[in-house]
Amino acid sequence: MFNHFERRLWVGVMIATLLLLAITSVLASNSKDTFYLLDSQGNPVVTQAGKCVQTRQTPNLPTQLFKQCGDQGDRDGDSILDDQDVCPDNTPEEISQGVYQEGLQRGCPLESDQDGIPDYRDKCPHNTPEEISQGVDSQGCPLDTDQDGILDYKDLCPGTPIGVAVDEHGCALYEKPVDIVLAGDVTFAFNKSELTPQAQTTLDELADRIEVDFLKGVEVVGHTDNLGPEQYNQALSEKRAFIVASYLINKGLPADKVVQRGEGEKQPIATNETTVGRAKNRRVEIKIIHFKKK
Repeated sequence: MFNHFERRLWVGVMIATLLLLAITSVLASNSKDTFYLLDSQGNPVVTQAGKCVQTRQTPNLPTQLFKQCGDQGDRDGDSILDDQDVCPDNTPEEISQGVYQEGLQRGCPLESDQDGIPDYRDKCPHNTPEEISQGVDSQGCPLDTDQDGILDYKDLCPGTPIGVAVDEHGCALYEKPVDIVLAGDVTFAFNKSELTPQAQTTLDELADRIEVDFLKGVEVVGHTDNLGPEQYNQALSEKRAFIVASYLINKGLPADKVVQRGEGEKQPIATNETTVGRAKNRRVEIKIIHFKKK
């Protein structure tokens, strides 16, 4: 039997042994310099400084006294410890929709649909690859560049003028074309290409009625009767179409929306066998096409 002193000595030795086991039992963690301190039951020792100690790289056989790790911080409060946080200084707004828990962006704001706009400021956070294929706006929603109500990724006619009505494919709708016929004999002096005062007045009124903002285009076509050489008539019709088109452009119509051509004597609308018929064939036709408004 142990006497009182021997029992106390034996208990002291056992306690010292257990403490030594606790100190020397170390489990390696992911960090090459960090190991977890275990107790005699194999459970991590819990301290206010965390469950780790710093040792030299000799698992379970430290060659020097353990140095407890300091508390690992999480200064932005996103539940990702700072030493593992790629974005350790997020604002409360930035982490409001969550952060990546793993991977190369661990601790950074989620960006679910990979459109370049993080979820916390993405009004459309679940776009499909097709929806973002033509880009997104600053709020993460698919672009509608021409503001026609059809998003760019499914708009077959991007670039429609603002305020123009479109179909389900984003293509412009048009008003019924306006066709105007200017009689040659009142538009031009006989065998000439200069506009008469009456013709100028008519074209002034026409230009005033055209809504330039919704103008699709204007086509001017000159025609003649069959008197005289065909080549001469062709040149005359082209010159007259050019004169009318130029006048309209000078009145404010966009030059890129006005086209002209001459058809000579090839497209009569009446017989060339009579004076009346030939007078009808000497003409300038103007076709005006407007976009339909919303």
